[in-house]
Amino acid sequence: MGEMIRIKSTADDGFTFDAYHAAPTGERKGGVIVVQEIFGLDEHVRRDVDRWASLGYEATAPSLYDRRQPGFTAGHDPDGMAAGIGHARATPLDQALGDIAAVRDSLAPRGKVFIVGYCYGGSLAWLAAGKLDGLSGASSYYGSLVQANASLKPKCPTIVHLGRLDAGIPADAVKAAVQASNPDVPVYVYEDAGHGFNNEDPARHASASADLARKRTLEVFGGIGSGG
Repeated sequence: MGEMIRIKSTADDGFTFDAYHAAPTGERKGGVIVVQEIFGLDEHVRRDVDRWASLGYEATAPSLYDRRQPGFTAGHDPDGMAAGIGHARATPLDQALGDIAAVRDSLAPRGKVFIVGYCYGGSLAWLAAGKLDGLSGASSYYGSLVQANASLKPKCPTIVHLGRLDAGIPADAVKAAVQASNPDVPVYVYEDAGHGFNNEDPARHASASADLARKRTLEVFGGIGSGG
């Protein structure tokens, strides 16, 4: 089980935000920044952080809406969706990337740093891979901003995961856009999966696809020790 910690952003405002952090089990394989969905640091994000820790990674998830509503979490219902989307849209991308950079800096003294993000976090993982230095691998899950930013060149090994059944993100169009500019970036489309398929909410979870996507992510993150 992890715990809440405090981290000072590298964004211009120097804001100090909460983050959920879990120490690795066994030999440390690296650090992982886990970037939330629109629902904040809810039980699913915290469980994902704990899962990465169980796999040997020091994992940290920044609470990206703390400037607007400290400790925000929301349910997967219309009200929760509306609140989460509102916070995401009102949070400047450069500000979120500044918070992510601060998590990177907190993990970097102990070894390589990777990033994984889901939904809102999937967009930010893709943007971070292209805009931030110091990352050693990135895994972007069903981010709605990936297509519009497909020409961005990742600075580290990066993979993208999409659900065929995702009504909001056209998998084939996103894949074509990414690979037009970045032919070496693998874009995986999961035929039985919709949006949020890594989330363990029964209405969204596609366990086989989630397991395969995690295996592919580990292939990007795994086998790299904690040395510089």
